[in-house]
Amino acid sequence: MKPLLLLLALLSCTAAVAAGEPINLDIGTPPVVVVKHSLAQRSSRLVRFYDAGIIGLGYDGMVKMRDDSRLSLPQRQIAEKLIDNENPDRNSLIYALAEAHGGKAYEPAARAAQVRRWKEQFHSGWWIEDAQGKWSLKP
Repeated sequence: MKPLLLLLALLSCTAAVAAGEPINLDIGTPPVVVVKHSLAQRSSRLVRFYDAGIIGLGYDGMVKMRDDSRLSLPQRQIAEKLIDNENPDRNSLIYALAEAHGGKAYEPAARAAQVRRWKEQFHSGWWIEDAQGKWSLKP
C-alpha cells in the first residue's frame, strides 16, 4: 500500500511540474528567507562592480566577471570573492524555492522563473550575457 501511495504522490508532483504550475518566488519558507537575506546583504557591494562594467549577469543567472582589466589585484580579489559567495547563494535560493514547491522536480521551473526575475530586476546600463556568450548593456 505504501509504495502505491508514494508512486501516486510522485506522479502528482511530476504532473504539476509538467503542467507548468507557477513558481511563487516570494514564498517565505525559512530557507528561502535566509538565502534572500544573504543575497541582500551582499548586493550593495556588487553594485559598484556592476556600475563599472566589471561584472555582469550571465545567461544562466549567475554573476560573472566580464572585464577585470582595469582592476588592481586587491580589487580583483574582492570582486572574485563576492562572485564566489554570490553564485552558491543564488543556487541555494533556487534549491530552496524548489523544495518549498515540492522537491527536486521543481528545480528547473524554479531556476527558469528566478533567472527571469533577476534579468527583469537588473538595472539599465548593466551588462547581461546572451545565450551565445556575448555581452550587451541592458537598455
